[in-house]
Amino acid sequence: MSASLKEVHYRTCPLCEATCGLEIQTEENRVVSIRGNKLDPFSKGYLCPKGYSLKELHEDPDRIRKPMIRNGDEWKEVSWHEAFQAVRQGLGQVMKKHGRDGVGVYLGNPNVHNLAGLLYVPIFLKALGSRYRFSASTMDQIPKQLTAEMMYGGDFSIPIPDIDRTDYFLIIGANPLVSNGSMMTAPNMRGRLASLRERGGKVVVIDPVKTQTAKAADAHYSINPGTDAYFLFGMLHTIFDEGLVNLGKAEHHVNGLAEIASLVKSFAPEVVEARCGIAASVIRTLARDLANAKSAAVYGRMGVSTQEFGTINSWLIDLLNIVTGNFDREGGVLFPKPAAGGRNVGKARRKEETYRYARFHGPASGLPEVLGELPVASMAEEIEQSEQLRAFVTVAGNPVLSSPNGKRLQNALETLDFIVSVDCYLNETTRHANVILPVPSPLERSHYDLSFYHLSVRNIAHYSKPVFELPLEQLDEWEILLQLTEIVSGQELGENAVELLDNYSVSKLVEAEIKNTLSPTYGFDSKKILHEISRYAGPERMLDFLVRVGPYGDHFGKVEDGLTLEKLKKHPHGIDLGALEPRVPEVLLTASSKVELAPGPIIKDVKRVLGKLNCDQGGLVLIGRRDLRSNNSWMHNVDVLVKGKDRCTLMIHPDDAKNNGLNGGDVVKVSSRVGSIVVPIEVTEEMKTGVVSLPHGWGHQFANTKLEIAKRHAGVNANLLTDEQVIDAVSGNAVLNGIPVTLEKVSKQKEAHLEKIIQ
Repeated sequence: MSASLKEVHYRTCPLCEATCGLEIQTEENRVVSIRGNKLDPFSKGYLCPKGYSLKELHEDPDRIRKPMIRNGDEWKEVSWHEAFQAVRQGLGQVMKKHGRDGVGVYLGNPNVHNLAGLLYVPIFLKALGSRYRFSASTMDQIPKQLTAEMMYGGDFSIPIPDIDRTDYFLIIGANPLVSNGSMMTAPNMRGRLASLRERGGKVVVIDPVKTQTAKAADAHYSINPGTDAYFLFGMLHTIFDEGLVNLGKAEHHVNGLAEIASLVKSFAPEVVEARCGIAASVIRTLARDLANAKSAAVYGRMGVSTQEFGTINSWLIDLLNIVTGNFDREGGVLFPKPAAGGRNVGKARRKEETYRYARFHGPASGLPEVLGELPVASMAEEIEQSEQLRAFVTVAGNPVLSSPNGKRLQNALETLDFIVSVDCYLNETTRHANVILPVPSPLERSHYDLSFYHLSVRNIAHYSKPVFELPLEQLDEWEILLQLTEIVSGQELGENAVELLDNYSVSKLVEAEIKNTLSPTYGFDSKKILHEISRYAGPERMLDFLVRVGPYGDHFGKVEDGLTLEKLKKHPHGIDLGALEPRVPEVLLTASSKVELAPGPIIKDVKRVLGKLNCDQGGLVLIGRRDLRSNNSWMHNVDVLVKGKDRCTLMIHPDDAKNNGLNGGDVVKVSSRVGSIVVPIEVTEEMKTGVVSLPHGWGHQFANTKLEIAKRHAGVNANLLTDEQVIDAVSGNAVLNGIPVTLEKVSKQKEAHLEKIIQ
């Protein structure tokens, strides 16, 4: 008997933003081992526990592998033809009666980790034409994207810390050792921060919790949740007040500096210290250290976005980097130059100073559109109050667990006429669907990080081939999305619908590029380009085109050794395109071609910050927390990631525990304005007094789901406590931090009874 064939595959991990390189060994169509790829030029062998779990995720028996249709509470496996017929009938009836706005869409976080999702979801959305678009972005990052849209002219023009060359790194409301550098793509953040300190640099963390990152820093200062704007304003005040402003090379590329100088006068450190909980002397010292460092970068993430001044916070962080001379410079913050799909590469500036913002408002909530979508905090209200919105399409999302006041959304979904979910799990949201269309395992599809290379601390290109061929009769995700595109377009294109729509989409992409006067292929023959990329289909064809017209591409013959998809395939470990470099002014797409320091909608909101300057926090407030073994709600059915000690606990400071008559291991009822949960407490001095913390994305108690491992480690849903009526006024982002709560000790006898009532 011959020995079985072992193969080694190299790819990047698609489970978080770090894009770590993987070395996967397979034998007879099964995974034998997964380890970090030491030859990957970016991650250099580093890998977190999530990467190792891809084997279990791929083999998960609960993962849906065939289309399913629901009849009452019963699910039946069906053919793809039968599933799409049901979708055509369900969505068709709604659209015939209520129009395109009769169908809403929710896009979950996994879409941005997926090449097919990034390329083909926009095609589906355009064909649908509904204004009811929601996504996970308005739960965690839209403030930063909106700030970039207003200041620099594009939502993905986000200055990224040059972490590998900076001398001073100020982290506020972020835990990159656990998140792996969210919106700052950087594998092995522990190693990177250690290297920073070894070369004589300094790391400072501002956070209500002594996080893993804070423990690895030179200094940590606890801040009152939700008050970061006052701290940041206090730093800016100091820099202007003490004559520390130094724009450096940005001096001739900014508008509105005088307006900023005037605004910050009201926020002296001595005025804001009581509100933010950080002494004026500390605020002034940190501001001086930042301004006087040889190079420095300020970085904020979830903690600063998911509060009522999220957009203000994101704006203030950018201002600090700019006025200290650390904008668009080595060791400061710089704009990456992605190899493919660059939203600020070869693009024309705006003709007038308008934003993709407030072009329409939610009919029920009145909240403004932001970057093409409505805030997810308004989703339940829009469903409840609309006679038109009667159907939904969810793609790789679980908003019942991840959005504010999940119970209200759950009830709203139950009133809809039809739901179709593109997903691989029967979870807390997809259980409401009429049809589930399953997507392949991550190991059964190709991968390229179109989004995260816009946020990377180095310019990298890495294409990953599928490890396994698609199983018989399994459609790839891009094929599913194009089938849905055909359905919502109202056309019936026959058996070749996917091929026809794919060809049409690619041809439109090529035609738009050759009409762009800033493109290296301006004026080219579209037929010739289409012929050159015809060896591929689906995402590979689009990717080949995007790479070839990108800044490092072969420009279809103009650059002899330029990038193509074929070249990427010959470099399975990826290609290092070099450190970030200055890109101003060519990266600025505002009408003025300058950084707009004082965008109108943000400046207007400063009055609200001033109005709450003297508010007293009072009582306990709840914040979230990240976990290295978790990614929102979608990694909890993998045993290797959830086994061991219960991580879904309410962390509380010993003083607060004592004041409430609590001891470690006690079970408490936690209540907010909108709901209650029952959860065990964990007493720890890592917490700031007055603050309690719960992780995000748990609460897998529902009986009619197919998540057996997750159910055994159910935890509680923190978003039963979050208030959908409290949002960031500018962006509409959900407020997941700083939620007022009360605690009540629960006896063991009442625990099970209360859980049933609350859930």
